Amino acid sequence: MAFVLAFQQSDFALSFLSLFLEGAPYILLGTLISGFIDVYMPANVLERALPKNKFLAILSCGFMGLLLPVCECAVVPVIRRLVAKGLPVSCAFTYMLAAPILNPITIWSTWHAFDKQDQLWNVVSRCGMGYMVAVIVGIIVMFLPLERVLRDSVLKTIRSAKPTKKEHDHSHAHDHDHEHGCCGHDHNHDDHHHDHDHSHSDEKNKIVSAMRSGMRDAVDVGVYFTIGVCLAAMFNILYNSNQETFSAILSNPVAETGGMMMLAFLLSVCSTSDAFMAATYNFVGAGAKMSFMVLGPMLDVKLVFLYQTVMKKKFLLWFTVGIFILVGLMSWTWEKYEIGKEAATEWEMKISPPDEIKFLDGGKAR
Repeated sequence: MAFVLAFQQSDFALSFLSLFLEGAPYILLGTLISGFIDVYMPANVLERALPKNKFLAILSCGFMGLLLPVCECAVVPVIRRLVAKGLPVSCAFTYMLAAPILNPITIWSTWHAFDKQDQLWNVVSRCGMGYMVAVIVGIIVMFLPLERVLRDSVLKTIRSAKPTKKEHDHSHAHDHDHEHGCCGHDHNHDDHHHDHDHSHSDEKNKIVSAMRSGMRDAVDVGVYFTIGVCLAAMFNILYNSNQETFSAILSNPVAETGGMMMLAFLLSVCSTSDAFMAATYNFVGAGAKMSFMVLGPMLDVKLVFLYQTVMKKKFLLWFTVGIFILVGLMSWTWEKYEIGKEAATEWEMKISPPDEIKFLDGGKAR
């Protein structure tokens, strides 16, 4: 079969706009959240809130997507700011990979996409596999020096955000003196009114600072996002022009799993809608569909460019290869041994009776 490489400019424009408009609102939302985190979240609050045990902290952060749900486009600017606020890098990577999958909207869309196609098995397996991959990557990152993982600019931000012991002691002494100075003194109405105006002004300044911080992140991340969308738009057109060729290539379990992961990487479909696309691929098995749904939210063309704002290029290369291998092995093993399918089918039959049950005689069951 011939492989078609040519495409029209109008097709590229349509594909680019559809991908850009799909992801841009989430980029803006993510950078807006990151701006408010920068201004309003106290330093090291997350580090204090997480379990002291590093492994338990990583396991906990795998579920943060349920509390702070973001898609893959928005998560990168958010984790940049969370790391600067004291979130351990290993926990940040775990949250970054798991959040787009363990997202209530993604879970809901997967459930509806696989209606009458082993619903519960696919939903639980996608969430479980995504969580496992995220935790494994987080544990590996925990043992690596930060200098090998993060860009110098990100490292500089983290280190500048940590207060030195001298600054901490000075701040503590200042608070202590302030408490004693105010104790036992009355304040008149004018002073109270002045303090109220001053507090209101500070609040407005904080909001402006949060918006400015978010705008800086939007510009920084937006450039890489736009480049990634351009490439993804071209790959989308090539796929639509060569669907029969792709179907013929994906003719065995190993090839179809690798091919579907590559397709997820190139098409860059949003995690909240990729399940509907995967459910229609009847020319591949369940494992290949699962690899498409697990890899896509973790790694695609536009995400590679977004990850460059956080990771060093050499680490990003190994990170990409590792995610491909890990997701591929898990998906193939999951399909081969039908892990959890029997239990999921039993539960699904309990919560949703089969359609064959008919009600006759004015609503009485036969």
